[in-house]
Amino acid sequence: MNLWADALDESVGFTVRDSGGKPAEVAWGTARAEVTESLAGRIRSLTYGLEAPASVTIGLFLLGSMRVERDLQYARRDTLPLDAAAFPQHELTELIDRIGRLPPTERARHLAVLGAKTVDGLRARLRPEVAMDRGDTTWAVRVEEPSFDGKHHLRLEISGDSRETAPALTGSVVTIRRPAGGPVRISVRVTTDAPALVPLSRTEIFNDEFRRFYETVRSDTGHAERFRRLEREVRGMELLCSGEKLMAGLPNFATYFGRDMFMTALLMQPVWAPEMPEHVIASALAKLAPDGDVSHEEALGGQAIRENAAEYNRLMAAGKLMQARTVLARLDATRENYIMIDDDFQLPVVVARYLSDQRVPADRKRRFLGEEHRLARLVANLDYVARLAAPYAHDPGATKLVSFPRAPDGRGWISASWRDSHAGYGGGRFAMDVNVLWVPHALESIGTILDALSQLGLKPAIPKGPLATFAKDRAALARAVATWKGAERHFQVTLAGGAVAERVSKRVNWLPQPERDYWEGVRGGARAQGAGKDTLRFLALSLDAAGRPIPIVNTDPAMALLLDPLGRDRTLELVRPIMRPYPIGLFVDGLGPVASNDAYAGPDVWQTFRRDPYHSPTVVWGRDVNVLLAGLALQIAALPSGADPAPLADALQRTVTAVDRSGLRHAELWSYRIDNGRLVPTRYGTSSDVQLWSLTDLAVQYLLNRQTP
Repeated sequence: MNLWADALDESVGFTVRDSGGKPAEVAWGTARAEVTESLAGRIRSLTYGLEAPASVTIGLFLLGSMRVERDLQYARRDTLPLDAAAFPQHELTELIDRIGRLPPTERARHLAVLGAKTVDGLRARLRPEVAMDRGDTTWAVRVEEPSFDGKHHLRLEISGDSRETAPALTGSVVTIRRPAGGPVRISVRVTTDAPALVPLSRTEIFNDEFRRFYETVRSDTGHAERFRRLEREVRGMELLCSGEKLMAGLPNFATYFGRDMFMTALLMQPVWAPEMPEHVIASALAKLAPDGDVSHEEALGGQAIRENAAEYNRLMAAGKLMQARTVLARLDATRENYIMIDDDFQLPVVVARYLSDQRVPADRKRRFLGEEHRLARLVANLDYVARLAAPYAHDPGATKLVSFPRAPDGRGWISASWRDSHAGYGGGRFAMDVNVLWVPHALESIGTILDALSQLGLKPAIPKGPLATFAKDRAALARAVATWKGAERHFQVTLAGGAVAERVSKRVNWLPQPERDYWEGVRGGARAQGAGKDTLRFLALSLDAAGRPIPIVNTDPAMALLLDPLGRDRTLELVRPIMRPYPIGLFVDGLGPVASNDAYAGPDVWQTFRRDPYHSPTVVWGRDVNVLLAGLALQIAALPSGADPAPLADALQRTVTAVDRSGLRHAELWSYRIDNGRLVPTRYGTSSDVQLWSLTDLAVQYLLNRQTP
């Protein structure tokens, strides 16, 4: 799979199998990859070599969107016969069928919009065109496919030496043999005419303090592996950062994710150049909904076409012909997903930190906000936040908190914060991270932003409503902040030692035998040290529809450590449940803190997490590890003179040791299996190493280095 991390999130994929039909052992060729541009940069190509130990067969070509490639892999269609249709997109086939049923004159209009003459010509765009050229010394197989709307083109060229290899093309399947035996060497060239993004270099991304740290690590030749890891992560950050946006990760998420950018901006603040948040803020404001809602994720290129085609089909089914034709004319228009709610409150926090940064000149801030209608859009977001926070500020009952949206079937709630799997919040309606952390900090940030705008001499128009009230009456804002800071009480869970032991015992006994035996042994060791006798206090992951806590221990309280100096006792209060050994708390030696512990919830929650383990008690998230480590480092640094940092330093060191021993600290997330009575750390299936959250380890390394005497 070849990813173009460009403005259309393109990819070119194919499958290579050996003569026995199994995945071929393909390796990189010895020649360096080459990048070329032509026609004033409009055509870009990447060429590289591949080598297989013997004859191979190539097929299942898929040219278009990385999102479609991702769905192909999720559906395991890469295991299909090589001549199969790689990933039929039903939205597009339905669109073609609908156009085909139109009266001739109207049909011609719709085809003309897509630059097609016939329905059959349009249908031909759904599969790549494969052809072979043979020369005296070389051969080449060309695989070409236009985008469905005909505006852009992708081409794959596989070539080789005719004196060494003998190719054959049967339909859309290429077989390459080496008659004399030995390895098969081919050249691969991928070409696109889609627009590129503007990359950011490390000198633009990182501040002087980090660069000095980087040079110190590089000069330490006695620990070369440490520098290799650091350099790899710096390159990863360069790959993901462009002037237009920060991408969530490669290869699966080479698109804008609002929340991922905001959390990265908060974590990377100690090492980022002061201007870097501008790229995050500008991208989010450009994608803001008219009402101020922040976009969670964008659909680009082929994925946008796919989603817009579905909209066209809905409009046609409703008999709205003219509206459908309008959608058809902009079939590649970027689509935004506004379903998440945590990102709406994170944007003001990031903006407030940027506007408060004395390293950024006032003139630059004024210029930045004055471009692209950013100030008006920022006000729209602040107004949106104030309106969502108003019900609880006026009547602080649990059911007045900010709620998740209802699921489409009306039976539950969408997990519309970072734990965005079906099981993520244990079926809860009100998320702790949103209501205890982000809403009160967003309200505080409103005051910071209003003050900063006044100091910059900017007087934006503020619509009537809660935001206008806060702007005129700062005491009202202070009361709202104080009320929201009290929201924590709804999520507090206290379990006596006996109740803890009883619930953990039931949960462990519910597990399959190998896991049960292992965790029973861990419990026995914990009991011997008295760990299971203490009262357990923690903040529930979420509340149910009636406002009752769903008692799931979780890592989310660690986010608070990033946002304010809390003092030693408050920090320990939030961190202690995370550091207690699993299955009582979250901490697993040799692995790290698991994302959640559902032992204190009911069997229905256990079953839900078992079916959907993405944010379950079997998974550690690199994001959570980085949040915890960076937060502890910041809290230690902020302790007043004379305060004992030992308990916080111990939690920090235990975490570093555990995740290092897992061997997977570089990953986005990881899990484990129980093998012959041992816990063996394992990669999680969909994890990516080049992932924005994971790469915040750069800030962790920097902060930990400052801790070292």
